[in-house]
Amino acid sequence: MSVTLDASLEEALGATPAKTLHRAFGMQTVGDLLSHYPRRYADPGELTPIRELPVGETVTIVAEVLSSVARPMRNRRGAMVEVVIGDGIGRMSLTFFAKGMSQAEWRAKELSVGRRGVFSGKVGEFNGVTQFAHPEYELFDDEDAARRRADARAAVLIPIYPATASVQTWQIAKFVGRMLDALGVIPDPLSPDVREREQLLTAREALERIHRPKTRNEIDPAVRTLRMHEALTLQTALLQQRDAVRALSATSRPAKPGGLLERFDAALPYSLTPDQQTVGEQIAADLVGAWPMNRLVQGEVGSGKTLVALRAMLQVAESGGQAALIAPTEVLAGQHLRSIAKMLGPQLAPLLMPTLLTGQMPAAERRKAALRVASGQALIVVGTHALLGEKTTFADLGLVVVDEQHRFGVEQREALRAKGSSPHALVLTATPIPRTVAMTVFGDLDTSVIRTMPAGRAGIETFVAPLDEHPGWFNRVWERAAEEIAQGRQVFAVCAAIDTTKKTAEQGEQLVPVEGAAGPRWGVVQLDEALSTHPTLGGLRRAVLHGKMPSDEKDAVMQAFARGEIDLLLATTVIEVGVDVPNASTMIVLDADRFGVSQLHQLRGRVGRGGVPGLCLLVTESEAGSVARERVDAVAATLDGFQLAEVDLELRGEGDVLGAAQAGVRSSLKLLRVVKDSGLIVRARELAESILAADPGLDAHPGLREAISRRVTDEDRAALAKN
Repeated sequence: MSVTLDASLEEALGATPAKTLHRAFGMQTVGDLLSHYPRRYADPGELTPIRELPVGETVTIVAEVLSSVARPMRNRRGAMVEVVIGDGIGRMSLTFFAKGMSQAEWRAKELSVGRRGVFSGKVGEFNGVTQFAHPEYELFDDEDAARRRADARAAVLIPIYPATASVQTWQIAKFVGRMLDALGVIPDPLSPDVREREQLLTAREALERIHRPKTRNEIDPAVRTLRMHEALTLQTALLQQRDAVRALSATSRPAKPGGLLERFDAALPYSLTPDQQTVGEQIAADLVGAWPMNRLVQGEVGSGKTLVALRAMLQVAESGGQAALIAPTEVLAGQHLRSIAKMLGPQLAPLLMPTLLTGQMPAAERRKAALRVASGQALIVVGTHALLGEKTTFADLGLVVVDEQHRFGVEQREALRAKGSSPHALVLTATPIPRTVAMTVFGDLDTSVIRTMPAGRAGIETFVAPLDEHPGWFNRVWERAAEEIAQGRQVFAVCAAIDTTKKTAEQGEQLVPVEGAAGPRWGVVQLDEALSTHPTLGGLRRAVLHGKMPSDEKDAVMQAFARGEIDLLLATTVIEVGVDVPNASTMIVLDADRFGVSQLHQLRGRVGRGGVPGLCLLVTESEAGSVARERVDAVAATLDGFQLAEVDLELRGEGDVLGAAQAGVRSSLKLLRVVKDSGLIVRARELAESILAADPGLDAHPGLREAISRRVTDEDRAALAKN
């Protein structure tokens, strides 16, 4: 029977294996199985050092049977087989249980002395001896055949697949082998001339060699070919998405002489930075273009992205169009509304009627807001995901602004866009994105960057407080906070948790984190308790802010902090993006090693936003030289978010940066690595552009068209964009 890559595993392999593979890896088709690539290759002569096997982990080793004994059980019915295997350096025992002696003797005979094979199981220890209890195994050929083919066999590599307790590596290898043997014609994503020019293999050769290489030299060309397939399918899909938007016709939204935008600019008390001007011009041109704008604006924390977005909203409003700004949290939506109203001032605000619409508003208030939006009275609408609800309608939605794209997926962006007639879309992010990640994740968007910062910023100094080396510095951090507050400034203290449910001990005036606590040492609750008895900070105006608080309570706390009524705000990362309090001078991050590089950079950006110098103290117990500590040290070493984005990518790897694995869907990236393969991604982008320019419908590239429909699902794209 011949099968295709799109054939279901159930019809190709049978119901039981298909179910097992689906449960273990989410596989559904033959293509899914064949893109489950080996993670390494074992040589039949390779003997994994048994002495180094980690207890508690499931491992696969190549070893030889040294002894094999079957005997009846002493205290209960049944029999057991005790086998010792070795690798020439160490040895370990295998234990098998059987219903009777005949079954045990059969097993002992199969595992006779001298037999070699692959053994897999969970490593345990009994009386100081490493052991597998009831492991899975596959022996190399029977002894006679083994002798005859020893030389030939020595060259055949054993693929080791990512496996689980329910599906072992050789079971996967057997399924893969069956499918490769049954596979019919494989459409090639690359045309013969491109393949030749790029010195790549055919799709069939690449699959055959990655799964069943005859020599190690066959592996790299196969991997390179399959990486190019991944890069090309993803880049072509992203460009198709971009072209689909460009195929729509947009309502032109020109700015008028003496109109809202001109009046707003004239009233601005400061000049735009050079980057704000450049990006503003790009957006203004997009808004009068033939197709809807689809632009990503990257800008450092505090670089003035909101101002750029507001100017776009004003340009759209001049023709009666509405702009919807969607923010990831209620706190941030409320903050945006207040800052927009403030920037517009008493002259323009009544004309645009900026309106807040979120899910947690009281019903009557929400109805009133929804009516203003539906009637077109509100030309600027700010909200959370509530704007996506079926009940929310717009009179003339002309612009969608998405703040912090990495919190907001493609499908949500499209749901908001569907509420208008091909509205323009502007995506803002304060998370600087390395070029290849931007190309891989946001390849359907045109990108702009704001690097220059507005004048008058006093800057930020960042210091690490390494408690592993200097435990006494913990108290100094709080003394420093008290000093800032004494000067009339405000302080943020951020924890990685709301409540660690661990008590925080006090020793006199010293705050002491609990020893040996699992997870973060500090939660907001524990910190609040501890600071309540602090000789200086205990009597100051303190408040708590976290995501589980009711929306109106969060908003009230944030507004009180903004008005200067709170000295010290103890919060989780709910304050990570967009919170703007110019008088806040100090950011203390506890358990700083629990946060990512970009998150620490975002948090730091909450201070030093006015004329007051910013101070960021990163408190960590991680040891010098650890990866966790490297992250914290990297943030302290530079204020350049773009440089930090590259560091973050190197330290974390793209799996986390792209977020696809966490999204619970099949990742588009199997072999492709955005750091290591940056050159390949750029090349794939060029190829995709030239292919689509000559063949927009991919009629002459059926293999590429099929690869896209097979490999790049809408969920995959959404997963990539959600980071």
